[in-house]
Amino acid sequence: MKIALLGYGKMGKIIEKIAIGRKHEIVLTIDHDNLHDLTAENLQKADAVIEFTTPSSVLGNIDHCFNAGVPIVIGTTGWYDKIPEIKQRCEQDGNSLMYASNFSVGVNIFFHVNRLLAKVMNRYPYYDVQVEEIHHTQKMDAPSGTAITIAEGIIENLDSKREWINVLTTDDKDDDETVTDNQLLIESMRIDNIPGTHTVIYDSEVDMIEFKHTAHNRNGFALGAVLAAEWIHDKKGFYSVEAMFDFNS
Repeated sequence: MKIALLGYGKMGKIIEKIAIGRKHEIVLTIDHDNLHDLTAENLQKADAVIEFTTPSSVLGNIDHCFNAGVPIVIGTTGWYDKIPEIKQRCEQDGNSLMYASNFSVGVNIFFHVNRLLAKVMNRYPYYDVQVEEIHHTQKMDAPSGTAITIAEGIIENLDSKREWINVLTTDDKDDDETVTDNQLLIESMRIDNIPGTHTVIYDSEVDMIEFKHTAHNRNGFALGAVLAAEWIHDKKGFYSVEAMFDFNS
C-alpha cells in the first residue's frame, strides 16, 4: 500500500518505520512545517491516510481526506462530540473513516474483556470500581482517551455507575474532589517515561481485583494504526476500531 501520514512527530515516525517494515510505501508526510503540501493531489497518491495530530487540526484533516476521496484512519482524540455529523457526511458522500482512542491490539483485547468483566461484576454490587491511568508528563490532557473508553465500557454494563469523573493527581497536588456512589472515578497520574498504563480496580471489604494493561512502548499503537489502514483501504463507511477486531464473531 501507499500511505500518507498526517502528523510526523514521535508517533508518526514510529508508524512510518512499522509501515515500511510491512512492505508499505510512505508517499506523503505532513507536519506544521509543510502544511502547504496538504493538497488533494498529494493525498490522492495514497491508498490510505493515517492521522495523529491534535484536536484543533483533526477536523480540517478529515475535510481534506473526504474532499480527496481517500480513506482516513484517525488516532487523534478530543473531537468525538463531532462524530454524528462526521459520520453522516462520511456515509452520504461515500467516504471511508476509522477512528479509535487506541489502535493497539492488546488494548482492544483489554477493552473487550473489560466489558465482559463489568457484566460479571454487575451481579456483585458490594464491589466498588475505579479506573487508574498513568502516562508520561508530556501528555497534557486528562483523562486519556483510552481511560474514557474503559470507563464507558464499565458504565454500559454496570448498573451502579452512571457517569465518570476525573481526578488528576500530581506530586504537589492531590485532588480530593468528592466522588458520589454513582460516579466512576478515573484517577490520572503523570510520571516521566511511562508510555501508558491502565488499571481497572474492583475493591470490596474482603478482597480486590485488578485488571491491568501496561504498554512497554508506542509500537503497539503504531502497529494497530497500520493494521487499520490495511483493513479500511478497500472499504467504504464510518467505523470504530471494533469493526476491525470483531471479537463477537
